[in-house]
Amino acid sequence: MKKSYVLHIMIALIIACGWFSCTKKMVTEPPLAMTVKTNIPLSNNAGDPTVYDSVQSLTLEFSAPVIANTLAGNIKLFKVTVDGELEEPAELVTNAQTPALVQVLKKDGTQFSEGDEYKIAINRNVKSTTGTSMENDFTGYFAINYTFTLGSAGIAALDQQRSLIICISDIHLGVSDVFAEIKTNRDALALFLNQIRTAPNVRELVIAGDLIDEWFIPATEDALCGYATQREFVQAIAANNKSVIDAFNNIIQDGKIKVTYVPGNHDLLITAEDIAGIFPGINQARDAMQGLGAYSPDTPAGIVFEHGHRYNFFCAPDPISNQAIAPGSILPPGYFFTRIAVQSVMEGHPQAGGVMPTVTANSLGESQTLAFYYWSIWKQLITDYPVSASFDEKIIKANIGGFTGPYSINDLLPFQLTPGGFIDVKLYKGIQDSWEEQQTLNNVAVKIPAEEALTRAALAAETDNQAVVQYFTNPTDKRLVVFGHSHEARIIPSVNNKGEKAIYANSGTWIDKNKLPTRTFVVITPQKSNDSAPVFVNLYHYSQNGDITKMDVQALTGLNQ
Repeated sequence: MKKSYVLHIMIALIIACGWFSCTKKMVTEPPLAMTVKTNIPLSNNAGDPTVYDSVQSLTLEFSAPVIANTLAGNIKLFKVTVDGELEEPAELVTNAQTPALVQVLKKDGTQFSEGDEYKIAINRNVKSTTGTSMENDFTGYFAINYTFTLGSAGIAALDQQRSLIICISDIHLGVSDVFAEIKTNRDALALFLNQIRTAPNVRELVIAGDLIDEWFIPATEDALCGYATQREFVQAIAANNKSVIDAFNNIIQDGKIKVTYVPGNHDLLITAEDIAGIFPGINQARDAMQGLGAYSPDTPAGIVFEHGHRYNFFCAPDPISNQAIAPGSILPPGYFFTRIAVQSVMEGHPQAGGVMPTVTANSLGESQTLAFYYWSIWKQLITDYPVSASFDEKIIKANIGGFTGPYSINDLLPFQLTPGGFIDVKLYKGIQDSWEEQQTLNNVAVKIPAEEALTRAALAAETDNQAVVQYFTNPTDKRLVVFGHSHEARIIPSVNNKGEKAIYANSGTWIDKNKLPTRTFVVITPQKSNDSAPVFVNLYHYSQNGDITKMDVQALTGLNQ
């Protein structure tokens, strides 16, 4: 009886397990929702479209074969315009051998048009042969960049329309080829400017500071290199760079392209009259404070060009320090930094002729903490750029901007009479305490704390950051900011305080030697018409023989003409 009973139990369990197994097999999972991929990445934000140089067609790859007769009316192509969206006649091409692929083309068979933004919209009513559909509607945006050229034939998509705004900066034309930063690149710059002159699509040329250089001179050289006046010094720079000056003047005199100059720190003391003397008819964008300026073109709205030195502790005009020593001076300490650094380069980075005085931090308050930071930066400079002269030797011939000189390195270095004691300095005494007032006089919208300004002054990223701080997170009408100053060309997308896309660009430099590519420039192309939405911001590199290579591009919508 026991064996029979156990056998019956085992049979019952086997039958039960089999039944449950069969039951499990009979339960089917609901089919997964259909998904779609595109052959090119798309943006889900109309204000920030993905940018491509050219697109012939858009391929949609569904996760399951689609039913062809569910496509019409459920897959639509739109062109994004200033005023909204216009449905673009499109052709949907399917293939029986690959029923999961759908090709979207313009109805006329042409490529997607340069200068336009497109939207692809897929309704979830598209059905698959497996009975599935998409869980949600799909929307994607992309824009087509212009095929840029400075050739005389122009950009075909613009049809001879003058709309391009080109920005260059940090050319640093020098008075002598013995120490000037641009010599090798001079011919390429003249060639570039001559191409701009004949290019039919260029509307404006903006020079965002440091066009000519009054700082990059060895310390032992006379500040004006022997010329009696600054006007004569500027004329000598023009004579030493005649091919470039002539190329600029040809553009100005033709009157077809507006040329605008914005001051930088290396031409901070160069007056409007000095510039007009070598560039008759040039437009100058200047603030009330000498050495500063910002320029916004009439159209499109929301663009500003600055050099970027307004926000730099060592390069912004300083109308407060040294007034007892140099009445009326606005030269910041960066001027003296530069003179010493050039001297070091000219001497081949020799063994230092002096010993950096030791300064230690003290507990005498915030001002003294900032003074210690100031000393630390000077220490780094003197370490990186040693000169052969002793620190007491009056080698810096600074007969300029109210200074009568000469001055020694020790006149600039903070010092202490006793370890841990008060930190003092001869030139720029109390500059750390007047930084707030300097910013007010220099029309800085969002004040930068002195500690941040001191410790981050040498970072190109800080120049980039100030575009965001001063224009994007600060409520302004600017959504496209172009600086120079850092010599580091780049484009950085951002977001403003309204949640709209904003763009910062740096135009780089044309000096011969630079840690990032030199001979760079920014091109802004506004909407070609009201039927087009995006403004394109391109960064280009120019070769010695005139070839142009795109480095980066971003698109921005909503900057109306």
